Amino acid sequence: MRHSVRLMVVTAFALGVLVRPADAAPAAFVHPGVTVSQGQLDFARSKVNAGAQPWKGAFDAMLASRYADLNRTPKPRAVVECGSYSNPNYGCTDEREDAIAAYTDALAWYVTRDERYARKAIQLMDAWSAVITDHTNSNAPLQTGWAGSSWPRAAEIIKYTYGGSWANSGRFATMLRNVYLPEIINGSKSNGNWELSMMEAAVGISVFIEDKSSYDKAMAKFRTRTAADVYLDSDGELPKTVPSQNLDTRDKIVNYWQGQSAFVTGLTQETCRDLTHTGYGISAISHVAETSRIQGQDLYGTDVGERLRQALGFQARYELGTAVPGWLCGGSLKLGLGPVTEVGYNALHNRLGMGMTNTRALTERNRPAGSNNLFVAWETLTHGDNPS
Repeated sequence: MRHSVRLMVVTAFALGVLVRPADAAPAAFVHPGVTVSQGQLDFARSKVNAGAQPWKGAFDAMLASRYADLNRTPKPRAVVECGSYSNPNYGCTDEREDAIAAYTDALAWYVTRDERYARKAIQLMDAWSAVITDHTNSNAPLQTGWAGSSWPRAAEIIKYTYGGSWANSGRFATMLRNVYLPEIINGSKSNGNWELSMMEAAVGISVFIEDKSSYDKAMAKFRTRTAADVYLDSDGELPKTVPSQNLDTRDKIVNYWQGQSAFVTGLTQETCRDLTHTGYGISAISHVAETSRIQGQDLYGTDVGERLRQALGFQARYELGTAVPGWLCGGSLKLGLGPVTEVGYNALHNRLGMGMTNTRALTERNRPAGSNNLFVAWETLTHGDNPS
């Protein structure tokens, strides 16, 4: 770990990035700076324009998706109501997918410089900022986290790279501040992927609206939840917990960890639920770590980076087909990690030189990574082997 931190600092210095303590907002926010940076965008664009793989194939797949359809009609609602497992689903899918579409269009604009995509992204963002007032029902916090993770990625690219007019950018920022941030900033006592996704959205929104106080609050909750979501042997006999959940006995912790009583490095709180929900949490961890890196901070060199590396490797091993031992989840896992490995793999393996054999194999097998249709999209294009 000491070598990793030193290498991270040297790398950051070489890139001209100021490394600050990981729990404080930067003195000045970097834009575009939510999950993907200007340098990363430039790298991806240059590779696509050169026809290089895997970026050209990833871009072509993105452009062929429904999210890049220039004829897409936004479907905003004043109140988005999402029950458990999106039942009822009043605007839930529409909101998430319009947000992903806005991000897709923003990426398409940046690579092609075709202004139709920038204007489409603006149309989608404006449609929602003109209408939405609330999220309701039991899944409201998670829904807000998912959609709220994609919106600021799109907005950052458009506001800070598109030279045309976005007259309603202030209204969009107000929407994020008043409709989204209050729903997520205080966190969740549900499964770990909820709070991790919510804090991803809160961090991204805080960058876009330049709210240092919210950034600090979200980052503190993120650090606590990450430590409670991915187990390391160094944690001791039992996993760390989120104090507000009052998991104060071994039985309570085992129950919260889906009945798993043997704790090993890389196991997550939801591994024995299924790898899909586990992947949501892993993805959110990587996105927040990447945003913090762009903002000049070190999370990859903290326990966050080690937990991310171990979580990726542990789940990737079984996703690749390793037999599940009897002590793990009763000898059976529900696979389906999703397109969530590129960001963490690129940061930890390519930038920091950490060995990640299983994660590499899974990442390369799944290229080009697409979208999970919730809050993850096009990460082979934006982060695949990207040195920026």
